[in-house]
Amino acid sequence: MIEGRTVVDAHVHVPRLSTLKPSWLEWARRFSGPHPWREVYDGDGDPVPGRLDALFEEEGVDRALLFCEYSPRATGIQPIEDNLPFVECNPERFRLVANVNPHLHHPLASEVERQLDLGAVALKLHPVHGGFSPADKELYAAYHVCQERDVPVVLHSGTSSFPGARTSFGNPELLSDVVEDFPGVRFVFAHGGRGWWYDVAAFLALAKDNVWLDLAGLPPKKLPGYYARFDFARLATRFVFGTDWPGVPGTANNVRALASLGLPEDVLCDVLAGNAGKIYPGLGG
Repeated sequence: MIEGRTVVDAHVHVPRLSTLKPSWLEWARRFSGPHPWREVYDGDGDPVPGRLDALFEEEGVDRALLFCEYSPRATGIQPIEDNLPFVECNPERFRLVANVNPHLHHPLASEVERQLDLGAVALKLHPVHGGFSPADKELYAAYHVCQERDVPVVLHSGTSSFPGARTSFGNPELLSDVVEDFPGVRFVFAHGGRGWWYDVAAFLALAKDNVWLDLAGLPPKKLPGYYARFDFARLATRFVFGTDWPGVPGTANNVRALASLGLPEDVLCDVLAGNAGKIYPGLGG
């Protein structure tokens, strides 16, 4: 907790460094600033569950969603199995998020089911790093599984600076049919349409009950400017707090920056934890 408020970080990456391309390490160095994320790792570049647990306890993170990623053209492959030790270390704080790439996984439905059976509470798709459209009909098999199991879907929404990324697939307009075809699935637009699609992402979040915006990678103090065309307090009711850890100058710093925006207390508490509790099964908040 931070200043009496429960905190859920709904967007965390803790990969083994040996699985990553150099651009990821440069990204983490550039955006983490003095944040001591490297202390989580041992000399071989492997994250130590106890160290991550201790750091998140110090930072006030009550629960964290751990992302894996199968994006060989952009960041590399970080399999979901690498995140199992964190959940074993502290199943109260850490939860798994599944990830599939239609260029690697076939049939998609069975791979989604396999990862959900490992304990994942959501499915993450990364069209921009994976090089595929989130509206591709092949992905409907994955959406059907999530609908049947009442599992939310997180999608990268917006730009990416990584070599090999295909930014056009981050356009939230591509999801306009998907969110209508699967009204029972909760869709979280990670990064909230970052770049030049903030308006599209915000409009969909306000227009569709099953669309939410994840704030990962967005400096809190810039949010009112990014969404200047909208009633900010109203739009904030659709926000989900996330940091894109380790590319953040500390979780506590982001929480305090968010708290300084003057949102109503009930809305702020929902952004920090309440909305995540509504979206992700068994997470609480």
